[in-house]
Amino acid sequence: MGKTTQHCLLLLLFLSGLARCSAALLFWTAVVEIGYVNNNETVDKYCECGVFGRNSPVEKTTGIVTLPQGDPKGCGPDPVYNRNSSSPRWIALVKRGNCTFSEKINAAKRQGAAGVVVYNVDGSGNSTTHMAHSDAAGIVAIMIGNTQGMEIVKLVKNGTDVQMLIEPGSPHGPWMDTYWLYFLSIAFFIVTAASIAYFVFISANRLYSLSIHRRSERRLKTEAKRAIKRLHVRTLKREDEETTSDFHMCAVCIESYKAGEVVTVLTCDHIFHKACIEPWLLERRTCPMCKCDILKALGVEEETKESISANSPPDVTVITVAGGDTLYEVPLTDPASPDPERHQHLYDNRAYEGDSQAARG
Repeated sequence: MGKTTQHCLLLLLFLSGLARCSAALLFWTAVVEIGYVNNNETVDKYCECGVFGRNSPVEKTTGIVTLPQGDPKGCGPDPVYNRNSSSPRWIALVKRGNCTFSEKINAAKRQGAAGVVVYNVDGSGNSTTHMAHSDAAGIVAIMIGNTQGMEIVKLVKNGTDVQMLIEPGSPHGPWMDTYWLYFLSIAFFIVTAASIAYFVFISANRLYSLSIHRRSERRLKTEAKRAIKRLHVRTLKREDEETTSDFHMCAVCIESYKAGEVVTVLTCDHIFHKACIEPWLLERRTCPMCKCDILKALGVEEETKESISANSPPDVTVITVAGGDTLYEVPLTDPASPDPERHQHLYDNRAYEGDSQAARG
């Protein structure tokens, strides 16, 4: 994995962690709208004065405001409201204190409340807090200030039916706002898109390189087949030196030659079993012993290129032994040479011929 990939992944993980932290610090305000009839006049009041609980779904809900019986704080396992789930939709209005938020919310939830509104303690004015109620999820629960709460309580205690509507307001946080959320979302998608584009580019580049390599291999194999057809093939006889001496053996299969076997003579005069050397040449295109390139030696590789100008110097293949000087040069484009011996031994290597004569002696 390259450094660029690692940097992209680290940035992606950082932004993901930052998004999770932002979600934990984020809270939503609640829009509270109440409506009631006073002296034959309909009164509607509207304010963005509530805060959704941390475990509350940020959803819209509506219902008739209902106070708990007796204790205004709505604590206790017993039924504390004079309504149930079969009643018209209702919202519980309870005061903060005496028990946990979860206990207050669950008490109303058990009796079928559509939502729970908790108003703050006396003397807190219109301040609210981001209440947590992990044991009472799945119901809309908000907190409002003490001033707004006491106003609604007085109306309900006077026998007024108060209809309440709760709607999601705006997201807020100690260090982020709506614009920051937009920026974070855009940055996340940009990094994600850039990472995907990078991986697609790398994959496409590798596939392209692999395709070029395969085409090159197919071309070289085709050229190798053409070169193999030009190599000299002969059948060994009993009187041949290769069959009478244990010194000669095929370098591919490491077995001695026998009469009747078909061998291939390479351009460097090394011989091998035909069945052994042909698969080798298709894959490697060089002599197993001296690494002589048969494509260059036979000029097959040059024939696949564009025609060379007649005034260009002839191509020459140079066969060398490691650590030594040039031993023999073979012009490949000199068909009009007057030296018949040179044509007869076009691919002869004097060094190997000398070795062969020494072995015979």
